[in-house]
Amino acid sequence: MRKLWPLFLMIFALVAFALIAAQASSLDDEEEISLSDFRTVTAPEETAEAAGGVLEIQTEPDPAPEPVLQADGSTMITITAVGDVTIGRNVQYSGASIFEKELKKQGGDINFIFRNVKDIFAQDDLTIANFEGVLADSYNVPTNKKGNSFLFLGPPSYAEALKNNSVEAVTMENNHVGDFGQDGIDSTIAAMESVGVLWANKNHMAYFEAQGIRVGILAYQTLNQSISSNELKELVAADIAKAREICDIVIVAFHWGEELDYAPRSNQIMLGRAAVDAGADLVLGHHSHRINPIEYYKGRYIVYSLANCSFAGNNKPSDMFTFIFQVRFKVKNGEVVGTPFRIIPCRISSRKDYNDFAITPLTETANINTVINTLTNKSNIKNLEYAVTTYPLEWE
Repeated sequence: MRKLWPLFLMIFALVAFALIAAQASSLDDEEEISLSDFRTVTAPEETAEAAGGVLEIQTEPDPAPEPVLQADGSTMITITAVGDVTIGRNVQYSGASIFEKELKKQGGDINFIFRNVKDIFAQDDLTIANFEGVLADSYNVPTNKKGNSFLFLGPPSYAEALKNNSVEAVTMENNHVGDFGQDGIDSTIAAMESVGVLWANKNHMAYFEAQGIRVGILAYQTLNQSISSNELKELVAADIAKAREICDIVIVAFHWGEELDYAPRSNQIMLGRAAVDAGADLVLGHHSHRINPIEYYKGRYIVYSLANCSFAGNNKPSDMFTFIFQVRFKVKNGEVVGTPFRIIPCRISSRKDYNDFAITPLTETANINTVINTLTNKSNIKNLEYAVTTYPLEWE
């Protein structure tokens, strides 16, 4: 028996070698596997020419839950839009700012600005705000900005107010995001990304997905551009076409018009309708700090101005009324089959006597009617042949 051990060992070694060789052979026939193969990709990386550079598309890396089907077999996504979020101090003035003083009253809790609308934002799928300012720990004022009356700055931690209160995305194409040059822009982007808030500007499309519906957000401004409105129109159309390759819904935001206007000007009307003609499903506007009418053009809404949301530039604005715009997109077989909307009239402050920066839904009928009457005022809609005449306060 002792003499047979070498034979047994030899046979065992030959069998083991054969098994290892067979396994190696099967592995050679398969593709190489890496950790990246297990990462869920919700949309491909795409690029398109845009004003000032190449349009980047930001995508969500996390898998979306299974969509909930409506009775007609469609899926539905609820989108909320608000106007300018301008928080922080104005560095052109020394001493504690009006915003910092109010923040101190609120126990240093930056979430106070959305405390009265948090539930509204939390009940939708996507909330979009225009973030008009800079978040940075340090700053340098460019030469061309030194004469500006307002340069808004807050620490990067202020971005937590957006994330904590269900603001999923911000547009960052406006006349204050560049107040502190490219360093300020980069710092603000980093602040948004650190808390998971999507962002869009003229070079970067934000991508969002819910209920199996893919949404792209594009953002532009007409205020600091070296190109004409017609050239911008062509660039926007090209970006929309590229976005439509991967998106079911494309939203275009414009920072445009003139401050204190209650109605859009001719170039805004041209750009808004042109965006819809090019394939935009919703157009959002801001900059005037005043509410403007809404058009229903070719089955799509053009919200010319959402006014302010939380505005740290003035503690006693002459008009503190604003509104929250909400729309429900019903999508079936890749096509939008319904777009009911409503507005929620608000004041940009929880107080009537001064601006405390906490946007608050209106409850008094007289104030609600003031918002609606402003939106339907004949002098404000005289050039808007597609102006909405009825503003529902509840879902249809």
